Amino acid sequence: MGAGIAQVAAQSGHEVVLVDVNQVQLDKAKLALVKVLDRLIEKGSLDESGKNEVLNNMHFSTKLEDFRGSGLVIEAIVEKLEVKHAVFKEIEEVVGMDCIIASNTSSLSIASIGAVLKFPSRVIGIHFFNPAPLMPLVEIIPAVQTSEETLSTAKSIIDSWKKLTVVCKDTPGFIVNRVARPFYGEALRMYEEGIADFATIDWAMTELGGFRMGPFTLMDYIGNDINYTVTETVFAAFYYDPRFKPSFTQKRHMEAGFLGRKTGRGFYDYSEGVELPAPTKDEKLGQEIVDRILAMLINEAYDALFLKIASREDIDTAMTKGVNYPKGLLAWSEEIGLKTVLSRLENLFAEYGEDRYRPNPLLKRLAK
Repeated sequence: MGAGIAQVAAQSGHEVVLVDVNQVQLDKAKLALVKVLDRLIEKGSLDESGKNEVLNNMHFSTKLEDFRGSGLVIEAIVEKLEVKHAVFKEIEEVVGMDCIIASNTSSLSIASIGAVLKFPSRVIGIHFFNPAPLMPLVEIIPAVQTSEETLSTAKSIIDSWKKLTVVCKDTPGFIVNRVARPFYGEALRMYEEGIADFATIDWAMTELGGFRMGPFTLMDYIGNDINYTVTETVFAAFYYDPRFKPSFTQKRHMEAGFLGRKTGRGFYDYSEGVELPAPTKDEKLGQEIVDRILAMLINEAYDALFLKIASREDIDTAMTKGVNYPKGLLAWSEEIGLKTVLSRLENLFAEYGEDRYRPNPLLKRLAK
């Protein structure tokens, strides 16, 4: 991820220092960058002089001291707060007073990361999506300590990299990882209830729902270890709100080492010669699956809007450009009809009596 962000910055004309304490990782990053640039030349989107310009803009180092003179530092290391604290303190000793120090974290509080800085007004979250050179969305997350100048400058820089930026509050999961939880969680819940198998749920969400990938295919692509950990982190960060409760099915797959494509086995078996299971193409069942997951996603989007996590426009942009949803969830809800969405949630809440299905107050007000 760090190398991808560095590539984007270098292609935008910045002089970039890529630092890793591991020389082997640095060498890999340099080789990977050259391969990516060569592929861009093959596709005709870059020429040889453009490649040389990017490589001349890039400097590789194992020393944080080489950040001296930087205007912006983006940290993209392991998701452990104590490690980030150590690195942020070291960076602040090196850079000047006007340097913005940002984190690419997807799950930790920006306020907590910046708390160790002597001048925390310079801290901000700049969350890219993988792969950074290809994914257009970047979430910009000011902490409670962040100055208006830091927010304005950081957003302007990332905008100039031809990225789509959305601004959101420093809350667990920000926009995308918060609003998207039911895509995985409700699919897993329906599987556990025996409503449908993995293949049928994936078929319903792609063929009938219009999503690029079904939830189980996507979890296998992301990695069950990563996806489960994000869910568990968001669940704990929200004081164990049942809306974000993790699934035992996914946990058991993770414990078994069935992490997805990277291990050759996840919810599906990717071994050579093994055919993926065929779905049950029952359109009535499929539509019920889509309606239930979509109602939960829409409810989560309204919750983010209700709690002023981000603007209506930024929430819909985040979901279409960050996770490639076919439509913005708030716009989609109006297309379906707010009363219809509310009715689906109320029916689920009446049937299960669980807090995870409670309709958001803003959705209820607007439907009324």
